[in-house]
Amino acid sequence: MFDRENDPQTDIEFDFFEESPTTESAPRKKDSPPGKRPRLPKRPPTPPGGPRLYRLGVLIAGAILLAVIFILVINNCRGDQKQAAYEGYIEDAGTVATESAELGAQLNERLTTPGIRLEALRADVEGLQEQQEQILRRTEDLSPPGPLVEQQEALVETMQFRVSGLSGLARALQLVAQTDDPQESGRNLASPAQRLVASDVVYLDAFKAASESVLKEQGVTNVRVPASVFVQNPEFGSPAFWTQTVERLTQGPEAGGVRGNGIAGVRVQPGGQDLVRGEDNTVEQSADLAFEVLVENSGESQETQVKVILIIRQDPQIRKEQIIDVINPQETKTVRFTGFDTLQFSTQTTLQVQVEPVQGEQNTNNNTVEYPIIFTLAR
Repeated sequence: MFDRENDPQTDIEFDFFEESPTTESAPRKKDSPPGKRPRLPKRPPTPPGGPRLYRLGVLIAGAILLAVIFILVINNCRGDQKQAAYEGYIEDAGTVATESAELGAQLNERLTTPGIRLEALRADVEGLQEQQEQILRRTEDLSPPGPLVEQQEALVETMQFRVSGLSGLARALQLVAQTDDPQESGRNLASPAQRLVASDVVYLDAFKAASESVLKEQGVTNVRVPASVFVQNPEFGSPAFWTQTVERLTQGPEAGGVRGNGIAGVRVQPGGQDLVRGEDNTVEQSADLAFEVLVENSGESQETQVKVILIIRQDPQIRKEQIIDVINPQETKTVRFTGFDTLQFSTQTTLQVQVEPVQGEQNTNNNTVEYPIIFTLAR
């Protein structure tokens, strides 16, 4: 048998099979220092704290953004609520103010009704007083926003003045029958009437103007504070006015002496041109053309509800009417007519003005006046 252990050939070792393969070193760059490898690009630096802190920062930023949006939404809602609160209060205040002003208009109408008697007027005033008391109670129940508390107090004061004024007028009218002195009655009536005049001043200054100022300061827009005018006649608080009123209420037409009104003249505005009877009057048309008719009470009695008529005789005819509520003896009042958009030019026409006769008027010769007139285009 073949003896492997004793075979001299088996001791031969083939060392060349165990040698590691030879490798060639890479050529060195000329300027590279010996023994150093070229630098590779570095990875971007990791944020401090690592990815978790980065994600946490993103979440915080998102939370802040949501909080800002939430605050803006809340502020917007609050702004809407604020606007609604002011709108609601001014609307409620405007309702009572308007209703109260309507009572003032009714008082003026009854006071100037031709032929009304003293007792009938007193009953009307008492009825208006009761209605004004109801308005006062509703006014006291209003709840204003904080910055309008003082203005609410002024509104209540306005209504209180109107209640006391009407109450005083009713009492003074009751006393008229107990005295034969019209001047004394006039003074008695003027005192409560001045309370009604004062109510308009309080409302205008302490409520309306003051409320508008607060609305502006608070940034509240598109909210209008309405007017509330109770007294229609600027002479309402005058004793002389009430003296004439008492004489009219207590005396019949035949006892009032001479009665009647007349046309004292016609003035053209702008420019102040006085029209002349019997002559051609050339009037220049303009957007703000107006005719001012001067009406004089040439009698001895106070007259009420006096109708004044202006007619331009062209085709089609222009006719306008206005009412003088009250005119005292020897007083002249100006009645202004506007709105002349359909005039005919360069043709002579006639402008007629007239004041209707009152009960008991004997002389009506000066109640109607005519003026020849030619309208021209504005240069």
